[in-house]
Amino acid sequence: MLGKIQKDWKKLVQMKIYYFAAVAHLHMGKQAEEQQKYGERVAYLQSSIDKLNEAIKLAKGQPDSVQEALKFTVDVIGGKFNSAQKDNDFIYHESVPPLETLTSVKGAPLVKALPVNPTDPSVTGPDIFAKLVPMAAHEASSLYSEEKAKLLRDVVAKIDSKNETLEQFMDSLGLDPESVDNMEIYNTLPSVLMEKCAALSVRPDTVKNLIQSMQVLSGVFTDVEASLREIRDVLDEDEAEEQSLEEAAGKQAVPERPSALAELRRDLEKYFEAHEKASFTNTELHRAMNLHISNLRLLGGPLDTLREALPKPQLSEDEMAGLQTMKRILGKVQEMRDQRSSLEKQLRDLIQQDDITTSLVTTERADMKKLFEEQLKKYEQVKVYIDQNLTAQENILKALTEANVQYATVRKGLAETEHKYDSKELHLRDK
Repeated sequence: MLGKIQKDWKKLVQMKIYYFAAVAHLHMGKQAEEQQKYGERVAYLQSSIDKLNEAIKLAKGQPDSVQEALKFTVDVIGGKFNSAQKDNDFIYHESVPPLETLTSVKGAPLVKALPVNPTDPSVTGPDIFAKLVPMAAHEASSLYSEEKAKLLRDVVAKIDSKNETLEQFMDSLGLDPESVDNMEIYNTLPSVLMEKCAALSVRPDTVKNLIQSMQVLSGVFTDVEASLREIRDVLDEDEAEEQSLEEAAGKQAVPERPSALAELRRDLEKYFEAHEKASFTNTELHRAMNLHISNLRLLGGPLDTLREALPKPQLSEDEMAGLQTMKRILGKVQEMRDQRSSLEKQLRDLIQQDDITTSLVTTERADMKKLFEEQLKKYEQVKVYIDQNLTAQENILKALTEANVQYATVRKGLAETEHKYDSKELHLRDK
């Protein structure tokens, strides 16, 4: 029922089936060789030879290009088969399994179908007739958008790389632009100390009253000690008289009874012990007062005097110059960052606002590439500025490294002064 053309077509298809099967088994043989399954390799290559011979039989009458392809394939597969058979016979000696027992070659799905709803705008996009723009113009506009996106990706990749390098460099030096110069904290008094000063200012006699109270306390302590000693002397006299009386009358004449003087003596010893503890407390209180009285006078005195009493950094001219150099270079770093961010935003805005659909409608398809090149030139100036910014980073980092050598001693001195300042502030604040 088939005509001559259909028969020739069927014969060609059958020839291709055998040919591609031979190629598939050739690759299966290579895979078996990689897995060191040399018997399977021989089986696959034998099958490949057989199928290729069937393809040659069906290729009679085909063009010379087909015959040359088959001839080349015979040389390749035949050479592989002879080599595999010789290796197995003389080296590996593995049994050659029947082809039916080996894994068959199956097709692998390379794509996955996705369901599409032709009425969903998110899938189909806006109505193509919304602005009556030809489909060819829309396609060209999409190509131009891809060119813009490619340009933006390249520029952003460069910026991100430079930003990462900059962050790592700053972290390695331990430089924080916010705290590189802490000189401002020494110009004003902390709010906590201001509150302490305000509280003492409404009580100007605080220190004087404290001293008077300590003097009164010392007087009371002395009076108590004198009274206790006087009582002890009286008890000593009474005990002596009582002992003399006992000796005169004889112990036999005096009835056995608890002595009231002994009880008084015990009470007196307790009072002396309490007085000794009070003496230790009084001594510690005087020592603490003498230690902090100067701080209390500072807090109650003029603010300028208090400010002068707090530690301040003493920098030489060279150290001050090094500090200023570091601040200036860190300012350049921040300026470079801000400019870089601004240029990137400018580039994004230009790309977002760039629409050449109108020009594409009147442009021939053959001239599209030339039009794209001309339109993309509008971004060259921004790209030049960005490249200059990125190139300048290397010089700035080099200058920052050199400045950090001189700044290292300054940073150490500032850190030590700040620690002393915080300690002094805490000492005053807790008074």
